[in-house]
Amino acid sequence: MPARKPFLKSSKVDEELLELLKKSKDHVLTEDELSEQRVSFAFGNAMANEKITKESVRRASTSIRLQKVIG
Repeated sequence: MPARKPFLKSSKVDEELLELLKKSKDHVLTEDELSEQRVSFAFGNAMANEKITKESVRRASTSIRLQKVIG
């Protein structure tokens, strides 16, 4: 089990990260923040293409809407 050995010991707690997590726990996302997260997600999952930029995804997100399919 040499590959797992580094994970068996305790790691040092990052106090700065812990404090940021505590501060963010009660934060409620605004519509703008949620929109930007969607843009970031779509950009990150887009196929590698130099024509697709974060700004082009942002523009598309304002005009493209999903439609409910009535079956």
